Amino acid sequence: MSKRKSGRDVHGIVLLDKRPGVSSNRALQEVRRLFNANKAGHTGSLDPLATGLLPLCFGEATKVSALMLDDNKRYQVVIQLGVMTDTGDAEGIVIETKQVPDLSVDQIQACLNTFTGEIEQIPPMYSALKYNGKKLYELAREGKTVERKARRICIFDLKLRDFFKDRLTLEVFCSKGTYIRSLAEDIGHTLGCGGTVTALRRLEAGQFSIEDAKTIEQLTAMNEQDLFQCLVNVDKPMEALPAVQLSAEQAVLIKYGQSINFTAFQNSGPGTMQGTARMYQASVFLGLGEMLMDGKLAPKRLFNMNNE
Repeated sequence: MSKRKSGRDVHGIVLLDKRPGVSSNRALQEVRRLFNANKAGHTGSLDPLATGLLPLCFGEATKVSALMLDDNKRYQVVIQLGVMTDTGDAEGIVIETKQVPDLSVDQIQACLNTFTGEIEQIPPMYSALKYNGKKLYELAREGKTVERKARRICIFDLKLRDFFKDRLTLEVFCSKGTYIRSLAEDIGHTLGCGGTVTALRRLEAGQFSIEDAKTIEQLTAMNEQDLFQCLVNVDKPMEALPAVQLSAEQAVLIKYGQSINFTAFQNSGPGTMQGTARMYQASVFLGLGEMLMDGKLAPKRLFNMNNE
């Protein structure tokens, strides 16, 4: 016997402005209950201390959440200099303090310049990365520390937004896999005094901006019609891919997993991403297709917004 669904079919992405003090999963479940959605997931966690943009995927949109994990991100972070904690942020236990030297803006900017571009970063122990099948933060809570391999990341832009005595406010535009807590600690060490994150806010994730996000209070106050108008279309994160229109007959074949002759895609010009395209029949998004060497278009990942 198949398992009965709990809730209703909801498809789309909600841009949430997460409040501090809650986990990303708790924030997801709060919004999920508002929609009474039977399937949901988020696109990369924000620490409980952090606020800001958290895209939440519902229904068929959960199929693109993995793609969104690869998106570049933009953050605003406040760093307390002279303080180091076991977690790299203000929620941890203070393990060391140092006097903050008399720093100039030029000295700070010179330091930031060394962290711009491709750099090697060692992930923090308090992270969800796994070591021998166990999450690092679980080992950290047991008082254990294990060697972590440095990973190559990219800091596209690093701006000094404010500096007052022992506090830095930075804006960071970075690649996937960047740990802002580790970046804050490394900057603090380079300045000779250490540092820890006291506030963190995500401003952008891929093409999405905090300006378009809603708080849980705003969502809760909405009626059902307004709530559903907050849903971003499932295909929005993939709009950089070329789009192809299929006939009704072609759409049926694609839905049944069959390849179709589709020479038009061969002449779609620049912008094709490894032969992948968005497929539509009329205005209905069908999913992603892949152009094969023999000139056929094959289904790559299908989406079913009608729950057939």
